[in-house]
Amino acid sequence: MSQVIAPVDDDRNILTSVSIALQQEGFVARVFSDGATALKALADNPADLGVFDIKMPGLDGMELLRRVREFSSVPVIFLTSKDDELDEALGLALGADDYISKPFSQRLLIARIRAILRRQDLERGEANASSADSEPAKLERGRLVMDPARHKIFWSGREVSLTVTEFMILEALAQRPGVVKSRNQLLDIAYNDDVYVDDRTIDSHIKRIRRKFRATDPEFDSIETLYGVGYRFDEQ
Repeated sequence: MSQVIAPVDDDRNILTSVSIALQQEGFVARVFSDGATALKALADNPADLGVFDIKMPGLDGMELLRRVREFSSVPVIFLTSKDDELDEALGLALGADDYISKPFSQRLLIARIRAILRRQDLERGEANASSADSEPAKLERGRLVMDPARHKIFWSGREVSLTVTEFMILEALAQRPGVVKSRNQLLDIAYNDDVYVDDRTIDSHIKRIRRKFRATDPEFDSIETLYGVGYRFDEQ
């Protein structure tokens, strides 16, 4: 059975193009042009994943997510037209799974949707597993603990919330402390399925990851930049 994706955006051009891209990839698209209509529809007939525009008139994406979280844990990707740290922090606190900034490529959106649905399938498999042997091992590097099965990250025992993309980048670095990963290597890990993005996108993700860890530990400096080469994780 095809998985159902619910894009919510007041821009009908975006809804049309996203709907076509989703259907071409085998998904069922249930599109909504306003938050209030989407809220009622998702309550009556849940989707497998939501794609919510943050800036909408009336019931915006942030409030829509808050209300959806009252009855559902459906994964949600936010579409945002600007790099707004406050929106991102609040959205993650409410339970958003990832962010994509407008303008975006349809292939990038599809890749992020597939990554989140794969993670959800893994979590369901964990719930149905009869033993802990099927659970992916935690990654422990000094003060860093990463739990891929639950998409949780802890630094010195305190939880840090990262998006799916940020999680994959950090995991790639932490798997081999001290080993340098180039921007292109990290792009291949975070953006598979032949998605094209500029390699400076990785710089933006690294900046956000550092900012989130420093909100927990102002002295955090475990992600090291080697200018002109790439990044590496310094185990502490």
